[in-house]
Amino acid sequence: MFEVKVQRIVRLQNGSMLKAFVDITLNDSLLVKGLRVVEGKHGPFVSMPQIQGKDNKWYDSVKCLENNLKEQISDVVLYAYQNE
Repeated sequence: MFEVKVQRIVRLQNGSMLKAFVDITLNDSLLVKGLRVVEGKHGPFVSMPQIQGKDNKWYDSVKCLENNLKEQISDVVLYAYQNE
């Protein structure tokens, strides 16, 4: 089980679907920068950091291999975003 902490939230007020950039730590040992809170059709969701490939497509640069970790990260990030 990982301890997920939100280190920083940068809210955007530009009227787009992108609402915030978020940095988190895992077990106070690993810093992951550039998660995004995006407003979707069914409410906000968390998107992992991405890089653009040579084919101009976007690819996740951080990928959770276990669904429960991805859900845990999403829950912590969205809670912090909604309650900050």
